[in-house]
Amino acid sequence: SLSSPRRTRQIIKKEVHLPHQEANQTKKEKMETSLEVYNDDIEMRSPERQPIKRRKKKSMVWEHFTVETIEPDLRRAFCKGCNQSFAYSNGTKVAGTSHLKRHIAKGTCPALVHAHAHENENENENGNNNMTTPYTPKSETPRRRYRTHNITPYVSFDQDKCRHEIAKMIIMHDYPLHMVEHPGFISFVKSLQPHFDNVSFNNVQGDCVATYLAEKQNVVKSLQLIPGRICLTLDFWTSKLTLGYVFVTGHFIDSDWKIQKKLLNVLMESYPESDEALSNAVANCVSEWGLEGKLFSVTFNHPASKAAVEKIRPQICIKNPGILDGQLVIGNCVARTFSGLAKDVLEKGKDVIKKIRESVKHVKTSESHEERFVELKEQLQVPSDKVLSLDDQTQWNTTYKMLVAASELKEVFYCLETADPDYKQPPSAENWRHVEALCTFLKPLFEAASTLQSTENPSAVTFFHEVWKTQSDLSRAIGGDEPYVAGIAKIMKEKVDKYWRDCSLVLAMAVVMDPRFKMKLVEFSFSKIFGEDAGKNIKTVDDGIHELFTEYMAVPSPPQSEKSEKADGLSDFDTYIMETTGKDLKSELDQYLDETLLPRVQEFDVLDWWKQNKLKFPTLSKMARDILSVPVSAAAFVDHVFDVEPREMDEYKTSLRPETVEALICAREWLLESGDASSSSSAAVVKSEA
Repeated sequence: SLSSPRRTRQIIKKEVHLPHQEANQTKKEKMETSLEVYNDDIEMRSPERQPIKRRKKKSMVWEHFTVETIEPDLRRAFCKGCNQSFAYSNGTKVAGTSHLKRHIAKGTCPALVHAHAHENENENENGNNNMTTPYTPKSETPRRRYRTHNITPYVSFDQDKCRHEIAKMIIMHDYPLHMVEHPGFISFVKSLQPHFDNVSFNNVQGDCVATYLAEKQNVVKSLQLIPGRICLTLDFWTSKLTLGYVFVTGHFIDSDWKIQKKLLNVLMESYPESDEALSNAVANCVSEWGLEGKLFSVTFNHPASKAAVEKIRPQICIKNPGILDGQLVIGNCVARTFSGLAKDVLEKGKDVIKKIRESVKHVKTSESHEERFVELKEQLQVPSDKVLSLDDQTQWNTTYKMLVAASELKEVFYCLETADPDYKQPPSAENWRHVEALCTFLKPLFEAASTLQSTENPSAVTFFHEVWKTQSDLSRAIGGDEPYVAGIAKIMKEKVDKYWRDCSLVLAMAVVMDPRFKMKLVEFSFSKIFGEDAGKNIKTVDDGIHELFTEYMAVPSPPQSEKSEKADGLSDFDTYIMETTGKDLKSELDQYLDETLLPRVQEFDVLDWWKQNKLKFPTLSKMARDILSVPVSAAAFVDHVFDVEPREMDEYKTSLRPETVEALICAREWLLESGDASSSSSAAVVKSEA
């Protein structure tokens, strides 16, 4: 009998020992499937069609499949969504359900893909923007935990999200916009996602601008929270097309008393040499970002005429008529000034530097030469740990490092002439003396410029010391016995003296706001620098500080609420104190200046000190916040402080529209500052077809 227990065991036994291609099915699944086939087979073959209770199919796949008889001994499973057929049973052989699970779990069923995408759209409309949830077949009650083998979950494709990521990639890594039209890029993207619609240059240009506009909203919000005023720097770049580009950066101290900077604009100037170039850049920035009445100082590194500087002053005085009548216009960027000094030193020693460069090139461009050099160094037991490297002549700090390393290894170079027959024309002893003299001049410049790469401390306070020390060292060098050294020092001192004349007021005011120095260091240093004219220059600083404080006192304080005025019920007492003792009270500024100087500890944080004492000096602390935020360098990026010449915009960017150039450069800086380039706060890219 077909329904006998023996027949059932035979079928089960036979199905358990399936061929190797079915080995990935579990024994339990095979037994269940075999029983299902057996019960169906009973109904088909029994002439009497005995009423046998059929075992219910428990596998979750049957929510998506039906079984149909094709031939008497052939049955196939059909997908309810796409109607694709799959093997189910052939005679007594059963295919199982693993391949059916893969069809629905891996997202190969078009109907399920479409349904899942529609579900995601509904979720997005409801505020659940989860575009990466893998498809999981729904079941009222999970029947059984199935074992999967390295099955990648299905992830829905989103064209707009991909375009947004491409735009961010181009911005972050400074790729050309045209790369989206390159055959290699198109082929690569198609291999990842065949459904991706190619984007054109105009498409991606619009996407990049949209990303810039989204990030710009975050910058606008941060500027609105600035408690004090903002200082601007203008960094001029050139181009082969005689167009100028102005990088406008805002510097300020935030509510937590930390120095911050934001790149605000990259503006193209058709006539960079005109007297209006600087003032136009400032006016555009102030208007675009709503900085009227908030501007405190302007620092730039572009050679400008007196007329050009005078056109900037009204920008500072708008709604700020008392900010020293626009005197905080700093035309001498300290980074450009120090680079100019270094350039003078290198020009004076160019012949010696050329010999050193050729010697270093001999060692570094041949593996055998370098091995011989290292062997000599070890034999001579030279204690220096410096490593030779060729310099980049556009960055003067690399030339300084090359000279320092070569100078410390000069003994090796002396012996290299006899050990290496290919080494010819080594530097002479006099050449090495000149190298040491060059390093003596370059070292303080290098150390001072290196401090500009740190944003932890106010640069004005630091550079008062650096410039004063440099000026004093040059004065001593001029009076020395070495003509070579005196000649270099004389050239350098002329530029340092000019910088002092133009910037001593700003630097000195910053020093006064440091409780370790106040006016005492100004008096001491000016007596050394200006000699007989020291008194006049000291008075200029003192008058400027008091004049500025008076203007801050004149600014009305925010009105207090009625509740706060009556909080302690002593408002009449405050009036009485002012009437009876007000005339004899010192101002905050005089009280601050009369207090004892703080000890000069190395780790002192002047900004944190003002943060802790803002209640004691409520008005003076506001003035200190603005003064200490004044930058002395206009370099838009910290790695440009050692540039020998002004930066030049590359040819590709000059071929783009000015608005696109600004969007690419500013957005890149903002994304880097956010610290999360892979998941920025930008909104979804707006579809734009240029």
